[in-house]
Amino acid sequence: MPGILSTAGYSEILLKAFKETLYMTFMSTIFSVILGFIPGIVLTLTAPDGLKPNKIIYEVLSFIINVFRSFPFIILLVILIPFTRVIVGTSIGTTAMIVPLTISAIPFIARVFETSLRGTNPGVVEAARSFGASNLQILIHVYVKESIPRMLNGIVLLIISLIGYSAMAGTVGGGGVGDIAIRYGYQARNYEILFYCSIILIIFVQIIQMIGNYMYKKMS
Repeated sequence: MPGILSTAGYSEILLKAFKETLYMTFMSTIFSVILGFIPGIVLTLTAPDGLKPNKIIYEVLSFIINVFRSFPFIILLVILIPFTRVIVGTSIGTTAMIVPLTISAIPFIARVFETSLRGTNPGVVEAARSFGASNLQILIHVYVKESIPRMLNGIVLLIISLIGYSAMAGTVGGGGVGDIAIRYGYQARNYEILFYCSIILIIFVQIIQMIGNYMYKKMS
C-alpha cells in the first residue's frame, strides 16, 4: 500500500517516475520542434513583411495555431484519446502521453519560431538581398542563422512547459512524477511524497533553465 512503503521504496518509485517524465518531456520536445518548425517558417515567409507575403495562407495558418493554443491541455488530452489510440494503440502510459504533449506543443513552438525569425534585423535582410542572395539563401543564412539563440530560448520555455504538462498527464494514467504525486501523495494523503515530487520538478526546471542560459550566452 502507498501509506506503508519504506523510504527505499519511495526512492525507487520516484526515480522510475522521474525517468518517465524525462522520456515524455524530451521525446515530445523533439517531435514538436521538428513539426513546429515547418509552420513557423511558413508564417515567417507569408507574413506581411515576409519574403513571400500571402495574406490568405498567413491568416488561415495563424487562426489554426491560435485555435489549438486556446485549448487547455487537460481538455486537449481528453479530446485526443481516440487519435492517441490510433497512433500508439493505447491512451494510457508514458508513450501514449507523447502524442497529446506533442500536439499541444506544436502551435506554441511554431509561434515562438515565427516571433524569433521575424525578429531578425531588416537591415541584414536588405543587405543580403542587395548582394543578390536568393530567398532560400536569405531564409537559411540570415533568418535562421540570426535567430538560433532566440529559438533556443523558445525551446527552453517549451521544455519547461512540457514538464508541467507531463505532470498534469499523470492524473489520467500518463505516469511520471505527476502520477506519483496524485496516487501516492494526494490520494494517500502523504504530503511528504507531494513535497518530494515538487522538489524534483523544481530542480529539473532549474537545471533546464541553467543549461539554456549557458547555451544562449555561448551562441550569442
